[in-house]
Amino acid sequence: MRKKVTIAGAGQTGATLAHWLALRGDVDIVLFDIVDGLPQGKALDLLEAMPVIGSDAKIVGTNSWEATKDSDIVVITSGLPRKPGMSRDDLLKVNAGIVRDVTRAAVAQSPNSILILLTNPLDAMCHIALHESGFPAERVFGQAGILDTARFSSFLAAELGASVADVNAYVLGGHGDDMVPLIGSTNVGGIPVSKLIPAARLEEIVVRARKGGAEIVNLLKTGSAFYAPSAAIAQMIDAVINDRKRILPCAVYTGDNAGGYGVSDLYLGLPARLGAKGVEEIFHIDLTESENSDLQKSAGSVKELVDALKTFDPPMLP
Repeated sequence: MRKKVTIAGAGQTGATLAHWLALRGDVDIVLFDIVDGLPQGKALDLLEAMPVIGSDAKIVGTNSWEATKDSDIVVITSGLPRKPGMSRDDLLKVNAGIVRDVTRAAVAQSPNSILILLTNPLDAMCHIALHESGFPAERVFGQAGILDTARFSSFLAAELGASVADVNAYVLGGHGDDMVPLIGSTNVGGIPVSKLIPAARLEEIVVRARKGGAEIVNLLKTGSAFYAPSAAIAQMIDAVINDRKRILPCAVYTGDNAGGYGVSDLYLGLPARLGAKGVEEIFHIDLTESENSDLQKSAGSVKELVDALKTFDPPMLP
Protein backbone atom coordinates (compact mmCIF):
# COMPACT_ATOMS: atom_id res chain seq x y z
CA MET A 1 0.00 0.00 0.00
CA ARG A 2 1.41 3.36 -1.03
CA LYS A 3 2.03 6.01 1.60
CA LYS A 4 0.09 9.28 1.54
CA VAL A 5 1.85 12.61 1.08
CA THR A 6 0.05 15.93 1.44
CA ILE A 7 1.57 19.00 -0.19
CA ALA A 8 0.27 22.20 1.41
CA GLY A 9 0.56 24.84 -1.28
CA ALA A 10 -0.19 24.19 -4.96
CA GLY A 11 2.03 26.91 -6.36
CA GLN A 12 5.06 26.30 -8.54
CA THR A 13 7.04 24.44 -5.88
CA GLY A 14 4.16 22.34 -4.57
CA ALA A 15 2.90 21.37 -8.02
CA THR A 16 6.41 20.54 -9.25
CA LEU A 17 6.98 18.40 -6.16
CA ALA A 18 3.77 16.54 -6.99
CA HIS A 19 5.20 15.99 -10.47
CA TRP A 20 8.49 14.54 -9.15
CA LEU A 21 6.61 12.25 -6.76
CA ALA A 22 4.14 11.10 -9.43
CA LEU A 23 7.02 10.21 -11.75
CA ARG A 24 8.40 7.93 -9.05
CA GLY A 25 4.95 6.45 -8.41
CA ASP A 26 5.48 5.12 -4.88
CA VAL A 27 3.18 7.51 -2.99
CA ASP A 28 -0.34 8.86 -3.30
CA ILE A 29 -0.54 12.64 -3.36
CA VAL A 30 -2.95 15.22 -1.98
CA LEU A 31 -2.36 18.71 -3.33
CA PHE A 32 -3.92 21.29 -0.98
CA ASP A 33 -4.42 25.01 -1.50
CA ILE A 34 -6.87 27.68 -0.37
CA VAL A 35 -7.38 28.94 -3.94
CA ASP A 36 -10.53 27.37 -5.33
CA GLY A 37 -9.85 25.22 -8.38
CA LEU A 38 -6.07 25.61 -8.37
CA PRO A 39 -5.12 22.32 -6.67
CA GLN A 40 -7.99 20.48 -8.34
CA GLY A 41 -6.94 21.60 -11.81
CA LYS A 42 -3.26 20.84 -11.34
CA ALA A 43 -3.98 17.46 -9.74
CA LEU A 44 -6.34 16.45 -12.54
CA ASP A 45 -3.85 17.49 -15.20
CA LEU A 46 -1.13 15.48 -13.49
CA LEU A 47 -3.42 12.47 -12.95
CA GLU A 48 -4.19 12.41 -16.65
CA ALA A 49 -0.46 12.10 -17.35
CA MET A 50 -0.16 8.89 -15.34
CA PRO A 51 -1.14 6.54 -18.20
CA VAL A 52 1.56 8.15 -20.32
CA ILE A 53 4.33 7.62 -17.77
CA GLY A 54 2.96 4.30 -16.49
CA SER A 55 2.37 5.37 -12.89
CA ASP A 56 -0.57 4.28 -10.75
CA ALA A 57 -0.13 7.07 -8.21
CA LYS A 58 -3.41 8.61 -7.06
CA ILE A 59 -3.43 12.41 -7.10
CA VAL A 60 -6.16 14.54 -5.54
CA GLY A 61 -6.51 18.30 -5.42
CA THR A 62 -8.50 19.89 -2.62
CA ASN A 63 -9.37 23.01 -0.65
CA SER A 64 -10.42 20.87 2.31
CA TRP A 65 -8.10 19.73 5.08
CA GLU A 66 -10.36 16.72 5.63
CA ALA A 67 -9.04 15.23 2.38
CA THR A 68 -5.53 15.18 3.88
CA LYS A 69 -6.56 12.93 6.78
CA ASP A 70 -4.04 10.30 7.88
CA SER A 71 -1.19 11.58 5.72
CA ASP A 72 2.18 9.97 6.40
CA ILE A 73 4.07 13.12 5.39
CA VAL A 74 2.88 16.72 5.15
CA VAL A 75 5.06 19.09 3.16
CA ILE A 76 4.51 22.77 3.94
CA THR A 77 5.35 25.00 1.00
CA SER A 78 2.62 27.56 1.76
CA GLY A 79 3.77 31.13 2.08
CA LEU A 80 4.62 34.34 0.32
CA PRO A 81 7.45 33.86 -2.21
CA ARG A 82 10.39 36.19 -2.36
CA LYS A 83 10.29 39.10 -4.77
CA PRO A 84 13.27 40.96 -6.26
CA GLY A 85 15.07 42.95 -3.57
CA MET A 86 13.38 41.00 -0.77
CA SER A 87 15.45 38.95 1.66
CA ARG A 88 14.26 35.70 3.22
CA ASP A 89 14.09 37.58 6.51
CA ASP A 90 11.56 40.08 5.10
CA LEU A 91 9.13 37.20 4.87
CA LEU A 92 9.35 36.41 8.58
CA LYS A 93 6.13 37.74 10.06
CA VAL A 94 3.68 37.02 7.27
CA ASN A 95 4.97 33.51 6.65
CA ALA A 96 5.12 32.71 10.35
CA GLY A 97 1.38 33.27 10.51
CA ILE A 98 0.77 31.12 7.46
CA VAL A 99 2.94 28.25 8.73
CA ARG A 100 1.26 28.43 12.15
CA ASP A 101 -2.21 28.06 10.66
CA VAL A 102 -1.22 25.36 8.17
CA THR A 103 0.57 23.34 10.86
CA ARG A 104 -2.45 23.45 13.16
CA ALA A 105 -4.80 22.32 10.39
CA ALA A 106 -2.45 19.60 9.13
CA VAL A 107 -1.73 17.94 12.47
CA ALA A 108 -5.41 17.99 13.40
CA GLN A 109 -6.00 15.63 10.47
CA SER A 110 -2.69 13.74 10.56
CA PRO A 111 -1.43 13.54 14.15
CA ASN A 112 1.08 10.79 13.31
CA SER A 113 2.59 12.49 10.30
CA ILE A 114 6.08 13.81 9.61
CA LEU A 115 6.31 17.51 8.71
CA ILE A 116 8.80 18.75 6.13
CA LEU A 117 9.10 22.52 5.79
CA LEU A 118 10.09 24.57 2.77
CA THR A 119 8.59 27.98 3.57
CA ASN A 120 11.14 30.78 4.06
CA PRO A 121 12.83 31.89 6.20
CA LEU A 122 13.17 28.14 6.52
CA ASP A 123 15.01 27.60 9.80
CA ALA A 124 12.73 29.97 11.72
CA MET A 125 9.61 28.43 10.16
CA CYS A 126 10.69 25.02 11.44
CA HIS A 127 10.52 26.45 14.98
CA ILE A 128 6.95 27.57 14.35
CA ALA A 129 5.95 24.12 13.08
CA LEU A 130 7.67 22.37 15.98
CA HIS A 131 5.92 24.60 18.53
CA GLU A 132 2.46 24.42 16.94
CA SER A 133 2.51 20.70 16.19
CA GLY A 134 3.75 19.50 19.56
CA PHE A 135 5.55 16.76 17.64
CA PRO A 136 8.96 15.41 18.69
CA ALA A 137 11.74 17.20 16.85
CA GLU A 138 12.67 14.17 14.76
CA ARG A 139 9.30 14.49 13.00
CA VAL A 140 9.69 18.18 12.12
CA PHE A 141 12.51 19.25 9.82
CA GLY A 142 13.19 21.36 6.77
CA GLN A 143 14.68 21.26 3.30
CA ALA A 144 17.53 23.66 2.67
CA GLY A 145 20.93 22.01 2.81
CA ILE A 146 20.20 19.60 -0.05
CA LEU A 147 19.21 22.52 -2.26
CA ASP A 148 22.14 24.70 -1.20
CA THR A 149 24.54 21.80 -1.69
CA ALA A 150 23.07 21.03 -5.11
CA ARG A 151 23.58 24.61 -6.22
CA PHE A 152 27.16 24.63 -5.00
CA SER A 153 27.84 21.25 -6.62
CA SER A 154 26.34 22.27 -9.95
CA PHE A 155 28.51 25.40 -10.07
CA LEU A 156 31.63 23.38 -9.28
CA ALA A 157 30.82 20.77 -11.91
CA ALA A 158 30.26 23.47 -14.53
CA GLU A 159 33.52 25.20 -13.59
CA LEU A 160 35.54 22.01 -13.96
CA GLY A 161 33.64 20.38 -16.80
CA ALA A 162 33.08 17.43 -14.49
CA SER A 163 30.10 15.20 -13.85
CA VAL A 164 27.88 16.32 -10.99
CA ALA A 165 28.03 12.69 -9.83
CA ASP A 166 31.72 13.14 -9.01
CA VAL A 167 31.25 16.26 -6.86
CA ASN A 168 31.10 15.57 -3.12
CA ALA A 169 30.15 18.64 -1.12
CA TYR A 170 28.21 19.88 1.87
CA VAL A 171 26.62 23.23 2.57
CA LEU A 172 25.62 23.64 6.22
CA GLY A 173 24.17 26.38 8.39
CA GLY A 174 21.06 28.50 8.06
CA HIS A 175 19.28 28.81 4.73
CA GLY A 176 20.41 32.35 4.07
CA ASP A 177 23.22 34.46 2.72
CA ASP A 178 25.63 33.26 5.43
CA MET A 179 25.24 29.53 4.72
CA VAL A 180 28.50 27.60 4.97
CA PRO A 181 29.91 25.65 2.00
CA LEU A 182 32.53 23.28 3.43
CA ILE A 183 35.53 23.84 1.18
CA GLY A 184 37.78 21.72 3.42
CA SER A 185 35.78 18.56 2.81
CA THR A 186 34.67 19.21 -0.80
CA ASN A 187 36.24 17.03 -3.46
CA VAL A 188 35.70 16.15 -7.10
CA GLY A 189 36.46 12.54 -7.89
CA GLY A 190 38.36 12.33 -4.60
CA ILE A 191 40.57 15.33 -5.41
CA PRO A 192 40.24 18.27 -2.96
CA VAL A 193 38.49 21.12 -4.76
CA SER A 194 41.10 23.55 -3.42
CA LYS A 195 43.64 21.79 -5.65
CA LEU A 196 41.46 22.10 -8.73
CA ILE A 197 40.17 25.68 -8.53
CA PRO A 198 42.21 28.76 -7.54
CA ALA A 199 41.20 30.25 -4.18
CA ALA A 200 39.89 33.53 -5.62
CA ARG A 201 37.69 31.77 -8.17
CA LEU A 202 36.52 29.28 -5.55
CA GLU A 203 35.40 32.16 -3.34
CA GLU A 204 33.37 33.57 -6.24
CA ILE A 205 31.61 30.22 -6.59
CA VAL A 206 30.94 30.15 -2.84
CA VAL A 207 29.35 33.61 -3.03
CA ARG A 208 27.23 32.56 -6.00
CA ALA A 209 26.01 29.48 -4.10
CA ARG A 210 25.06 31.63 -1.12
CA LYS A 211 23.09 33.96 -3.37
CA GLY A 212 21.75 31.20 -5.61
CA GLY A 213 18.14 31.75 -4.66
CA ALA A 214 18.34 35.52 -5.15
CA GLU A 215 19.94 35.02 -8.57
CA ILE A 216 16.92 33.04 -9.74
CA VAL A 217 14.45 35.49 -8.16
CA ASN A 218 16.10 38.36 -10.00
CA LEU A 219 15.98 36.48 -13.30
CA LEU A 220 12.36 35.33 -12.97
CA LYS A 221 11.18 38.70 -11.59
CA THR A 222 7.76 37.26 -10.67
CA GLY A 223 8.65 34.26 -8.52
CA SER A 224 11.35 32.14 -6.97
CA ALA A 225 13.06 28.82 -7.64
CA PHE A 226 10.90 25.70 -7.75
CA TYR A 227 12.52 22.90 -9.77
CA ALA A 228 15.58 22.34 -7.55
CA PRO A 229 13.80 22.98 -4.20
CA SER A 230 11.04 20.51 -5.04
CA ALA A 231 13.51 17.90 -6.32
CA ALA A 232 15.35 18.18 -3.01
CA ILE A 233 12.16 17.59 -1.02
CA ALA A 234 11.33 14.61 -3.22
CA GLN A 235 14.71 13.13 -2.23
CA MET A 236 13.89 13.63 1.45
CA ILE A 237 10.47 12.03 1.05
CA ASP A 238 12.07 9.05 -0.69
CA ALA A 239 14.52 8.66 2.21
CA VAL A 240 11.68 8.63 4.75
CA ILE A 241 9.02 6.65 2.89
CA ASN A 242 11.48 3.94 1.85
CA ASP A 243 13.53 4.04 5.07
CA ARG A 244 16.73 4.55 3.09
CA LYS A 245 18.85 5.90 5.99
CA ARG A 246 20.24 8.60 3.70
CA ILE A 247 22.67 11.09 5.25
CA LEU A 248 21.56 14.44 3.87
CA PRO A 249 22.06 18.08 4.91
CA CYS A 250 18.72 19.21 6.36
CA ALA A 251 17.38 21.88 8.69
CA VAL A 252 17.24 19.90 11.93
CA TYR A 253 16.71 20.75 15.57
CA THR A 254 19.97 20.84 17.49
CA GLY A 255 18.37 20.30 20.89
CA ASP A 256 21.18 20.20 23.43
CA ASN A 257 24.09 20.61 20.99
CA ALA A 258 23.22 17.62 18.79
CA GLY A 259 26.17 16.68 16.64
CA GLY A 260 28.63 18.58 18.77
CA TYR A 261 28.61 21.81 16.77
CA GLY A 262 28.30 24.09 19.78
CA VAL A 263 24.75 25.12 18.83
CA SER A 264 21.72 24.42 21.00
CA ASP A 265 17.96 24.90 20.73
CA LEU A 266 18.03 25.97 17.08
CA TYR A 267 17.11 24.60 13.68
CA LEU A 268 20.22 24.59 11.53
CA GLY A 269 21.39 22.87 8.35
CA LEU A 270 23.44 19.84 9.44
CA PRO A 271 24.07 16.33 8.05
CA ALA A 272 21.34 14.01 9.29
CA ARG A 273 20.26 10.44 8.65
CA LEU A 274 16.69 10.31 7.35
CA GLY A 275 14.64 7.16 7.68
CA ALA A 276 11.16 5.96 8.50
CA LYS A 277 11.12 7.79 11.84
CA GLY A 278 12.29 11.07 10.34
CA VAL A 279 15.58 12.48 11.62
CA GLU A 280 17.30 9.48 13.16
CA GLU A 281 20.73 10.94 13.88
CA ILE A 282 22.74 14.12 13.38
CA PHE A 283 26.35 13.60 12.34
CA HIS A 284 29.46 15.57 13.16
CA ILE A 285 31.82 16.76 10.44
CA ASP A 286 35.23 18.10 11.41
CA LEU A 287 35.28 21.76 10.44
CA THR A 288 38.20 24.08 9.83
CA GLU A 289 38.51 27.02 12.19
CA SER A 290 37.11 29.30 9.51
CA GLU A 291 34.19 26.99 8.75
CA ASN A 292 33.32 26.68 12.43
CA SER A 293 33.39 30.46 12.80
CA ASP A 294 31.10 30.82 9.79
CA LEU A 295 28.73 28.17 11.17
CA GLN A 296 28.47 30.02 14.48
CA LYS A 297 27.76 33.25 12.59
CA SER A 298 25.05 31.51 10.57
CA ALA A 299 23.52 30.09 13.75
CA GLY A 300 23.53 33.59 15.20
CA SER A 301 21.53 34.85 12.24
CA VAL A 302 18.94 32.11 12.74
CA LYS A 303 18.74 32.91 16.44
CA GLU A 304 18.00 36.55 15.64
CA LEU A 305 14.96 35.47 13.60
CA VAL A 306 13.76 33.09 16.30
CA ASP A 307 14.15 35.79 18.94
CA ALA A 308 12.21 38.20 16.70
CA LEU A 309 9.31 35.75 16.55
CA LYS A 310 9.09 36.00 20.32
CA THR A 311 8.71 39.79 20.22
CA PHE A 312 5.66 39.96 17.93
CA ASP A 313 2.32 41.01 19.36
CA PRO A 314 1.11 38.39 20.07
CA PRO A 315 4.35 36.37 20.26
CA MET A 316 4.72 33.63 17.64
CA LEU A 317 6.95 31.58 19.96
CA PRO A 318 7.04 31.32 23.76
